Amino acid sequence: MAHADSGQPTPKRRLLVVDDNKDAAESMSMLLEMWGHEVAFAYDGPSALETAQRWQPEAIFLDIGLPGMDGYEVAARMRELPQAKDAVLIAITGYGQEDDRLRSRRAGIDHHLVKPVAPDALHSLIDSLQLR
Repeated sequence: MAHADSGQPTPKRRLLVVDDNKDAAESMSMLLEMWGHEVAFAYDGPSALETAQRWQPEAIFLDIGLPGMDGYEVAARMRELPQAKDAVLIAITGYGQEDDRLRSRRAGIDHHLVKPVAPDALHSLIDSLQLR
């Protein structure tokens, strides 16, 4: 189990990171693994959907600015998959306007974080996740 700053055990989570920037996806994955979580990653929408079906993550960190199928479409499709419909969806994006946040909510995204996200804020969010 991972440990939060409070010293309380944090449940180990199955997390999926989706970002077309390979360095960003791999760096975030390494950070999440350091915190004791199981992590998979994908670099585009179709791969993310395939990975979610096979791997059944509890939470998905999703870049919005993906080529081809953007993160809003990926989120909406995740909500249709039996293996991912209950996952907590977290946008991690450079899009931070109110309209972007509204589009996230409409697509079924539970949390909208704007890059760069401080590791402490990310850790706190993971610790507070109420899985569906």
